[in-house]
Order: sequence, then C-alpha cells, then structure tokens
Amino acid sequence: MLAPTPDTPESAGMSKAAFDRIENHLKTRYLDSGRFPGTQLLVYRRGKVVHSAVQGFADLERQVPVKDDTIFRIYSMTKPLTSVAFMMLLEEGRVALDEPVHKYIPEWKNLGVFVAGTGPFLTRPPTRPMQIVDLLRHTSGLTYGFQQRSNVDAAYRDKKIGEVEKAGTLQTMIEDLAKMPLEFSPGEAWNYSVATDVIGYLVGLISGKPFEQFLKERILNPLGMNDTDFFVPADKAHRFAACYSADPQGGMNFHATDRKSSLTLQDDPAKSSFLTPPSFISGGGGLCSTAADYLTFCRALLNRGELGGVRLLGPKTLALMTSNHLPGGRDLPEMSRSLFSEAAYNGIGFGLGFSVTMDAAKTLIPGSAGEYAWGGAATTSFWIDPAEELIAIFMTQVLPSSAYPLRRELRTMIYAAITDSNL
Repeated sequence: MLAPTPDTPESAGMSKAAFDRIENHLKTRYLDSGRFPGTQLLVYRRGKVVHSAVQGFADLERQVPVKDDTIFRIYSMTKPLTSVAFMMLLEEGRVALDEPVHKYIPEWKNLGVFVAGTGPFLTRPPTRPMQIVDLLRHTSGLTYGFQQRSNVDAAYRDKKIGEVEKAGTLQTMIEDLAKMPLEFSPGEAWNYSVATDVIGYLVGLISGKPFEQFLKERILNPLGMNDTDFFVPADKAHRFAACYSADPQGGMNFHATDRKSSLTLQDDPAKSSFLTPPSFISGGGGLCSTAADYLTFCRALLNRGELGGVRLLGPKTLALMTSNHLPGGRDLPEMSRSLFSEAAYNGIGFGLGFSVTMDAAKTLIPGSAGEYAWGGAATTSFWIDPAEELIAIFMTQVLPSSAYPLRRELRTMIYAAITDSNL
C-alpha cells in the first residue's frame, strides 16, 4: 500500500512547536513519572504524516525502546475493523441492519431480560427482539464481565465470556450467551459489551469462511496491513511490546522518581498468549497491530472507504456508519449503563462501530461534528476528523485506559496544533 508522505507540520497547517509541547507533556507527565513505559504518536493531516514520534520503552524489563514498528495489543480498536468487515456483507445484500439476530442465531430467539437472581435467573420477555443494528451500536442488552455492576456481569465473568485470552471458540461464546439474560430490552439503553465479538461470529457465518480469514482476505491483505493479526508470529516477537497495569497509588504521584513505581507487568511479551494463534477469535478485542498499519486503515476511512485502489466500503455506507445511531438521537451519557467504556463524554453518540461527535461544544474539548473514534483497553486510541482531514493514533500498553485523562489531553493539544483550520 502506498506509504503516506512525511512532511513538516507547517506544510499541512499545523505547528511543530505545538507537537514539541505534546511530546514534552508525554515525557514529563507520563514517562518520567513512571505512569507509562513508552509512547507512540502519529498525526496525519491533508494527506501527509505531519508528526511521528516514539519515546520510552516497549519493554521496561528488557529495556527495549519503542520503535516505529513496535507491535501493540490494540484490544477494542479491533471493533472498527470487525464492523467494517460486517458492513461489506451488508453492501453485498447478504444481511440487513433491522433483521432479528435470532434469524442467524436461532438459539437466541427466547432470550429474556434480567429481573432477579444469580443463576438460575428470573427474566421477562424483551419488548422487541434484538436486531443486528443493536449489536453494532451496543444497544443489544449484552454486557462485559469487567463492568462489575450486575449479576449478569458476574455470570459473564464466571464463564469468561468475551475475555480475549480465554479458551473456547466463537461458537462456544454464542452457546454460553444463549443461557444468559439480557441486561435490558434491546434498544432501551447503551452498554459496552461483547456485541462486536458476536458481529465477528456473524461475519464468519454469513460469509461461509472463518472470520479471521475474511478479515485477512478482504481488509488486511488488500491494504498491506501485514503486521495486524490475532497473534504475533515468532519472527516478529522481538517487536512485541510488554503490557502493564497502572498502579493507582504510584500512578497518581506526578513526582514519582522510580520509573516502575506505578506500573506492574501484566503480560510479558516473551510468554504472552498472543504469541500463538488463539482458539477464541475476538472481533471485539483480539488484534495486535502497529501504528503504521492502523494509520493505513484510518486513511482508507478518511478517504471515504478507499485507499490506493482498494475499496473497503462505499462513501454512503461509511456515512451511515459514522452517523449517530442511538435511539432518539441521544448521546452516550443519556443512554449509557456502562461503568466503563472507551468514551464517556457529553455530545458524543455512537455509530456502527465508532463513537461519533455530534456536538463539540457539549464535549468541552476542541473537535468537530462528525469526528469518529474509539480506543483500546491498554490506552491505545485513534480518531478521524473528516472536516479537518485529520487522523491521530496513539499507542502505549497500560491497563486500564481509564487510569489517566490522556485522551482528553491529546485531543486538546493536537487540535491546538492546527494553525489553518478548514472550518
């Protein structure tokens, strides 16, 4: 795939001094204080890479620095790829958004809504059946075990439903979910969930080939995203970053001098389950990738579904995906039941695979209406702003992504780097 042109920030209406300030902020606030092991930031505007920088370590224990080709666990940044794969099948007329999910998963036909109990559960019938669109926009009534809010979440944890490193398969996940109640009637609320894993299952079912094969044949290989996969092969293992957990004690200390004081090794890249092909192919959170590969995917989206002669989707399909699909045009805080998600701001809705900015003023952060985004559990994130022809991709490996307000800071500081706005 044609590599993007590197150029100065000024060549695309941005400021080098502002980017220097961002890198200094990352160094002093996050690296020197031991909050993050290392960082990578890529910013692309008006067809050019205007900022590309790495700092710190991909692996603290072995003192391996972050490099341009470091491979990261992108967790929930897998979701947009899975959603795009599904919409390719929609474009081919093989599925429709308003179809009931039980058309494809008959054992889900009689899913009930939780009323009481810890299993067996007392349930009531939903007000309407779950539709495909509910899976894409997280209004299905499914959940994640890590929400740790309800008896249903606890039942998911017990069965390890949706956990990326779990054993089992997509098929066993579907069977397990058939025995679980829904958190709410489909369409009544928004709850971050395993729904995108179900979308991956449906891609495999409808296409007639394994989901991971479809993803490779239709998206990854055509775009030349050769470092993106559900595992890291042996010949690339030396490029795989370690993953850490944030220690809230050390993590809140801005003046910590011991680099490791606020980080605990969570996944050693030399022993990681990501080094071998998984049995559970998670369309919700299973991919590893590089910033360069993810930029290729984002460029295809920014370019209205096409890059270098490879068309993923038509512009109208992409416009549908990046519109707010929450019932009644509401935003996430109005509809969310989640204790945790990768977005929690006022003025932000949810499309088919992405969060979508509806009203930048309500977010209290600079931005544009129509900007779409998501992030991963280990504090990776991206956003695409069609109005400003802008893509930003940030990589590190620190769980959970809610430990620090970095995404808000990056948005504010990257938008401050724009000197020549399209608006």
